Amino acid sequence: MKYIYIINGRADKAPHYKEFFEQLKEVPHIYEVYTTLGEGDATRYVHLYCDLHPKEEVCFVACGGNGIINGVASGLVGYAVSGEEAARLAANKTMAILYFGGATEDFIINFPGRDFRSIRAMLDGTVTPTDIIKVNDSFCLNVCNLGFNSKVASRANELVAEGKSAHQAYTRGVINAFLTSRFNRIKVTVDGERIARGRMVLCTIANGRRVGGEFNCAPDAKVNDGLIDVCYFRAMSLMRLLALFPLYRSGQHIGSRAGGKKVLYRQAREVTISSKDLIDIYIDGEQLPGSQFQLKILPGALPLRLPKLP
Repeated sequence: MKYIYIINGRADKAPHYKEFFEQLKEVPHIYEVYTTLGEGDATRYVHLYCDLHPKEEVCFVACGGNGIINGVASGLVGYAVSGEEAARLAANKTMAILYFGGATEDFIINFPGRDFRSIRAMLDGTVTPTDIIKVNDSFCLNVCNLGFNSKVASRANELVAEGKSAHQAYTRGVINAFLTSRFNRIKVTVDGERIARGRMVLCTIANGRRVGGEFNCAPDAKVNDGLIDVCYFRAMSLMRLLALFPLYRSGQHIGSRAGGKKVLYRQAREVTISSKDLIDIYIDGEQLPGSQFQLKILPGALPLRLPKLP
């Protein structure tokens, strides 16, 4: 098998990649290193490689945080679901993850005890079918955000571009959203049933459990249960939201006294989002504008090679 390591072109000279290149020299295996050329390039590269080498046994290794992980996964799953023949040929294409820094490591915390920094553990690992969410023509591996959380992500991305750390940027984004995005007119339908009426603060549509590096938005989510976890906050006063927020960070907001009937939690296979206005949703931290979104779980669609447990 050949391993193709895909590195974010904006970060391949960062100090944390020194460890990565040292490991490559120490562990004998057949590999290539591909450095992305810009936004969306990881997805395009993986999809094109599968098209041009349908019979080759390859593992695409996403090196970095949520953005590069989503890009590689989207390219592989997008190739597999593009037709019956492609799906059959995709059986010899898999994905792995090496985390050497990035926006956050939100997705890999769904697999406790595994060393996502070790190439040897990755090579000795096993392939586990993992769910992914199809969002219109895009894919979400971890969490989709809308409403309050979209405002947080938008401001956080601006601050990261200005040189702030991911943690600092996300915290400041939260403060900004408290002041500007607590009454959103967005309709969310879960398996054909509208989850609530009236305005909402936020909604997370999750495959994984955590977002923003520290917020356990969907504490019951599992990445291999064939279900989407939906957490919805009805509009509420600023004081109540401030009281609820520490619980949202720790994952104790579901069924809490502070949340009461203002916090709704559902599991589903399909979710529809609609708005009369143009809105942004964030897919694994990447912005997707629109007014109509169809989300559907694809059970086990991603063949993910997990590092061997110690």
